[in-house]
Amino acid sequence: MIEFAPDIPRWRQVAEVIRRRIEDGTYQPRSRVPSVVQLTEEFGIASMTAHKVHRALRAEGLIYTEPGMGSFVSKQLPPDVAEPGDS
Repeated sequence: MIEFAPDIPRWRQVAEVIRRRIEDGTYQPRSRVPSVVQLTEEFGIASMTAHKVHRALRAEGLIYTEPGMGSFVSKQLPPDVAEPGDS
């Protein structure tokens, strides 16, 4: 579990962790991201909070959900976008 900052909504903090995992390649395009149940277990959050994480990541276009199949990475950072310290 992560230590949550008290002044930032938990769903935003968890979404940021998943976003970083997508950006750093931990979760590859078309690979499954943690389900709502897995998010609740890993981060100790409520299921409604985990649903909010998925909604936010879908709204950003980072994941897509296939009913009955799960949620998957739809894209990563474009190759021309360098992370700080990459040059």
